[in-house]
Amino acid sequence: MKSSLPFMRTCKEASALMLTREDQNLPMQDRLALRLHLAICAACPRFERQLLTMRSAMKQWRNYAGDDK
Repeated sequence: MKSSLPFMRTCKEASALMLTREDQNLPMQDRLALRLHLAICAACPRFERQLLTMRSAMKQWRNYAGDDK
């Protein structure tokens, strides 16, 4: 459920946008809404950092796993 303000997102919506952003480009309105949410929320930037850490770890693991072949 979106809030009544067009650029306001809940934490649940913001986390869904961050996960979607991993696989595809977000529309401009969603990018702006996510940026606004990350600026005013304390918890969601931590979740974003966790996603970045997991992405980095998986990239390193793929590179390491590829060396054995």
